[in-house]
Amino acid sequence: MKEGTEEWALLISKMRYNRGMSTLSEIEQAADALPADQKQELLFFLAARLRAQGAAPTKPRKFTSEQMRAWIAEDEADMRRLSENK
Repeated sequence: MKEGTEEWALLISKMRYNRGMSTLSEIEQAADALPADQKQELLFFLAARLRAQGAAPTKPRKFTSEQMRAWIAEDEADMRRLSENK
């Protein structure tokens, strides 16, 4: 290995790392690669930035009783399948 090659490799690596992300797609890919605890930390970070910029919180969604009953039935069916496969 030539003298200085390691230094150049380190410099190039740092340049690539510090290049930053310029598209939403790149940011999404990077966020997808994070472990769950860091994803949660990122979510809190973004929420704080939105609040600081005066963004209005999203309005609560309203669901019909039928939608909720269907979700509960689906969840219970999934739990039965999981219990049967043990």
